[in-house]
Amino acid sequence: MFSKNIIFKNFILKKNTKVAKKLNKILKKELILSSSLLKSLSSNYKYSFNKSIIKKYKNYKNINLIGMGGSILGMEAIHDFLKYKIKKKIRFFNNLNNKIKLEPNKKSINLIISKSGNTLETISNLNLILMSQKTNKNIVITEDKSSFLTLLANKLKAEIVEHKNYIGGRYSVLSEVGMLPAQLLGLDEIKFKRFNYLIKNKSFLNSLIYNVSFILKCISKGKKNSVILNYDEDSENLFKWYQQLIAESLGKKNKGIFPIISSMPKDNHSLLQLYLDGPKNNFFTFFGVIKEKSSKLNNNNLFGKFSNLKNKNLSQIIQAQKQATQIVFRRKKIPFRSFDVLKRNEESLGELFSFFILETILLGRAMKINPFNQPSVELIKTETSKILN
Repeated sequence: MFSKNIIFKNFILKKNTKVAKKLNKILKKELILSSSLLKSLSSNYKYSFNKSIIKKYKNYKNINLIGMGGSILGMEAIHDFLKYKIKKKIRFFNNLNNKIKLEPNKKSINLIISKSGNTLETISNLNLILMSQKTNKNIVITEDKSSFLTLLANKLKAEIVEHKNYIGGRYSVLSEVGMLPAQLLGLDEIKFKRFNYLIKNKSFLNSLIYNVSFILKCISKGKKNSVILNYDEDSENLFKWYQQLIAESLGKKNKGIFPIISSMPKDNHSLLQLYLDGPKNNFFTFFGVIKEKSSKLNNNNLFGKFSNLKNKNLSQIIQAQKQATQIVFRRKKIPFRSFDVLKRNEESLGELFSFFILETILLGRAMKINPFNQPSVELIKTETSKILN
């Protein structure tokens, strides 16, 4: 267990003391080397915006969030996971779309996020939105340097918030990038900041180390697909965030882990046969949120072999399917770990963000890969620019 919020069951493995010591050493070194980046996960982090900006715009009920990749995925994860707490309307513009139509003159905030300030898709979407809603207030989060967005922000008399240059987009969810919009939506940013607690928690650190140790063992045996069996619809965007984090951080030098998201129990009827009897090149993560209210079935329409569904709700049925799948996985000796979230709140989500970020950095260092760059992605940007010219 990480804490009172999450039950974590690690991969079943024999403890390798030698590897554990090596990973502990890497972790201690990384806490120093990446202290600036990791500080964004903690309550000690100093934002580049003042609380006055939250007060200034707190009465706006409509937000257009415009960004790509790490600039927007984290906030999408936060919104969907915690939407029961959110009263405001937020629209995400995270891909090029011909169907951008907004109600004209509706009191809205455009929140534009691009670390470089030159993201083609973000600039294109913003251009279309500005044509539709000309009276919107604009907030731009970008690096403190000259770029297209800083020039445009000055032209629009927009608020400009600094995106720290030492925090890459996919690691930025608990920095200005995720926490400014979270506060505008009425969420408590300080509750997300669990890093200080976690790195002093021996149970958490041991779980992290042995988890990374097992994944490295999987990779060495050719198991390079990380399959997420997600039993919580509201966590789909959390794993799209995880997908980018793993793929962009570790996919280098002909190495990497391929992250695959499966929506369960729906994929019991499409992909599970492959997972159970197909190539043994996967390791799995079961994820669910338990103890939640859900629709109860009507006993009057249940009989025969389905009488066992009487007095059951959908949450109980999903939990039974998850447990059954785990039993079969154990029987077939298919490697898996599991996360069961007990409380759907800021603390739980902050712990998950911190865990996956630390996991990714440790894996990168152990694989002798720089987990913070993405050199090949820049090639596409360069070629696109040439074609458009």
